[in-house]
Amino acid sequence: MSVERLGSGQPDDAFSAALRSAISGSGLSLDRVQARLQSRGVSVSVTALSYWQSGKRQPERQSSISAVRSLEDILGLDPGALLGLLPPPRPRGVTGRRPRKRTSQRERTLRAALARFGEPDVGSQLALIGLHDRCVVDAHGGHRVTARALLRATTDGQVRWPLVYDHGHNTPLLSAQRNCRIGETEVHADAGFTVAELLFDRPVGKGDTQLVEYEIDQPQPDRAAHFREFRTTVHEYLVEIVHAGEPGSRSYWQYSTTRPGRRELTVDDAGAVHAVALDFGPGVFGIEWSDDLPS
Repeated sequence: MSVERLGSGQPDDAFSAALRSAISGSGLSLDRVQARLQSRGVSVSVTALSYWQSGKRQPERQSSISAVRSLEDILGLDPGALLGLLPPPRPRGVTGRRPRKRTSQRERTLRAALARFGEPDVGSQLALIGLHDRCVVDAHGGHRVTARALLRATTDGQVRWPLVYDHGHNTPLLSAQRNCRIGETEVHADAGFTVAELLFDRPVGKGDTQLVEYEIDQPQPDRAAHFREFRTTVHEYLVEIVHAGEPGSRSYWQYSTTRPGRRELTVDDAGAVHAVALDFGPGVFGIEWSDDLPS
């Protein structure tokens, strides 16, 4: 994720309010709801259900998203009635709920790290024109993202581009692929982010463009999602998701913080899905998915 960070929809309480209303209307206690989920092989604690309907927490992990799909059926709701109310994933890198406000300590750590990389001056001297992310998901759920970024210099002599990558507890491997190399890097594992810089092969003059390609390899992402968080407007952002692992039935959704709800996506003949954002930002845009693999 760049300083246009690699990753609001519904109101914060939309999901919890709908779930609370559906449970109340069903006449079932939380214990009975939990028992019916258990009979379907879905393990969710009564405490988790209570947190979900009170708004203290929201389903985040892939197993929880699958549980929500079962809840819709148990409570007599239309498919997607609850899932469609969940906000985008909170930014945690390539794996992109809604962004949560950082703690003051994490914010100070991030700002200090960016300052050492020359931000905001460096980032403002390069405009991100277009970005293409291709995320390949392996059989174990790991993500390998190939990113191609088209930049335009607004001043002469630009030689680097800073990146900020939110990755949660699992630090990924960053590698340069084309027209750049990896420069200085700072990993802040406790805070859950990495700051790095891509160094260009040669200086870029004012008005000229630079095409760079890099890869992010994350074996154990926190979420079944990929997104970007943009600070400023990007002309075109294209994101592709390809599952290279075990075949199965999956549901995919496009989401953003500029439009409420989510839009279901169709898998193409090559087994991939894509979404595109034009003249987008600031905000979060990405794709998330839910597995329904054969047992």
